[in-house]
Amino acid sequence: MDLLIARNPDPDSRLPYLLRVPLGQDELVFRVGDLWPRTNAVYCHPVSGDAWPADAEIVERVPVRSCVRRGAAIELVLDRSRENRSQIVYTQARGRDVVFWQSARTRKKARPNVRTPRARAAGLPELEILVDSHEQYPYKFAAKPVHVLRRALPCGDYGVVVAGRMVAAVERKSLADLVSSLTGGKLAYQLGDLTTLPRAAVVVEDRYSDLFKLEWVRPAVVLDGLAEVQIRWPEVPIVFAETRQLAEEYTYRWLAAAHTWASVDDASAGLIDPNGRAETAKAPSAPEPSTAEVRAWARTTGLEVPPRGRLRPEIWQAWRDAHPPTEMSS
Repeated sequence: MDLLIARNPDPDSRLPYLLRVPLGQDELVFRVGDLWPRTNAVYCHPVSGDAWPADAEIVERVPVRSCVRRGAAIELVLDRSRENRSQIVYTQARGRDVVFWQSARTRKKARPNVRTPRARAAGLPELEILVDSHEQYPYKFAAKPVHVLRRALPCGDYGVVVAGRMVAAVERKSLADLVSSLTGGKLAYQLGDLTTLPRAAVVVEDRYSDLFKLEWVRPAVVLDGLAEVQIRWPEVPIVFAETRQLAEEYTYRWLAAAHTWASVDDASAGLIDPNGRAETAKAPSAPEPSTAEVRAWARTTGLEVPPRGRLRPEIWQAWRDAHPPTEMSS
């Protein structure tokens, strides 16, 4: 099996090369913008096998040691000493498939040479963070004093609760998700929902400069769109945290700061307002746990519950009695 790179015979194409990848009994063909992802990931446009010309002008032919699909990526190992390992990664933008070809060097470039601190955020001994139940690959907050609970959140992917009310949330975005949700109009609705909370933010797991390198959509369209939504919803900042690791660190410390604000600062402001806390009083109620979580709790307390199906109202009431709002503020 060989990896083949040929010149693209289509003079109108902006991608000058064709890439043919052997995957088992199949062969995948892409139009690509470079011979190898040396400094940046290379955008790949999937085409049918018929697009490979019979008289292809071969630019490079390299034997393949391994070509295996693992989830949304194809891991490719070439039989040469240098530039031998790469990945072809599938994702989606604006409802259609997009593919990137990346090497170990381009992936390492996206990781800053930093070590995240171990100090507790805002001095909190433990922070309870709610994670939306629809989040497929959530942050684990490893080595952090964090207690994670899965909930169906009204907005955002991560949130904190104080005195039974959800006071802050973070919406997590990859670069592809940010672009597709912005151009498709979904981001505007998400920002509108986030403004119902006293505090909210959007964290992006990439650099702002990567927006200037987009190939499947005009960068100016995305840059103008981001500026417009920030003008329209200035209370919800969009933070580019460069990598997933740093985005997780930012989310942890931002939510800790929001928890401290809601517990101390906003409560102090409530002394001026005879009707209660200045901002958190209007925050939505904390989302209730899932049926599975309440069922597991009931079993630990000796309550009889069915192995599946709905729970009796008295079981739900027992859980609420055991978890009053003041206990969820830690």
